[in-house]
Amino acid sequence: MKLSFTKMQGCANDYIYLDCRESGVPENIAALSEKLSRRHFSIGADGIICICAAQSAGADGMMRIFNADGSEGRMCGNGIRCVAEWLYTHGISKETLAIDTLSGLKTVTRKGAGLWQVEMGAYSAMPADLPAVNMGDGALVDKTLTVDGKDWQVTCISVGNPHCVTVVEDVDSLKLEDIGPGFEHHANFPERINTEFVQVVDATHLKMRVWERGSGETWACGTGTCATVAALTELGICPAGEDIHVQLRGGVLTIRVLPGRQLLMTGAAETVCEGTTEV
Repeated sequence: MKLSFTKMQGCANDYIYLDCRESGVPENIAALSEKLSRRHFSIGADGIICICAAQSAGADGMMRIFNADGSEGRMCGNGIRCVAEWLYTHGISKETLAIDTLSGLKTVTRKGAGLWQVEMGAYSAMPADLPAVNMGDGALVDKTLTVDGKDWQVTCISVGNPHCVTVVEDVDSLKLEDIGPGFEHHANFPERINTEFVQVVDATHLKMRVWERGSGETWACGTGTCATVAALTELGICPAGEDIHVQLRGGVLTIRVLPGRQLLMTGAAETVCEGTTEV
């Protein structure tokens, strides 16, 4: 059976995009995501994103995200920009699009060729919203977390999916393949967690790497970048109301914290190729 796909990337956070608006999500989507995401052996990606029929009144479509290990995610900041770009170039040429996600309806606005701004919604540092356990009942800001025998100072943020942010002196020197799994599978995070390691260049410029649950280290994570800026705003390092530029391995994302802990993310979305594959 042949399967048509579009491969897209936002800051090198690359996914295989399937048009499921009429067919629905394939029954074997978990196995399909594992198979097609394998680099060097298949198309290769951080997972599959299904572009589905809208669920909310007035929405233009819905996205569902399946990681490289087959697990389903709730939200992907880089992915939703690519969904907007795909819809825009496939017949819904509106400057502002409304896209359903498992984390709610998101508004995405075109800012130029291949450039989109996403209203990501409000963030929370409360443990019930991640979820997180054994870390107290108050906001999870500047908490000590012991991972594989080492203490880390972390701030935990939910932006529709869970993140654990820690500030380091030199992000490039970290061996995330050794460190990341201990965070992802920590007992304090019953649904696992995404982890961001961030180096402060100055108050409005950060450098970040990310270990994503279900995918390992990826070159970028939109929700993770939002969570990082939210965390550093809570810590008093980054100013609210200003653009914060975050350098990831795959490019730069710009995040702004608005009143009410609302987050605004701006970044690129690019089509890599279109094709068919045997499944």
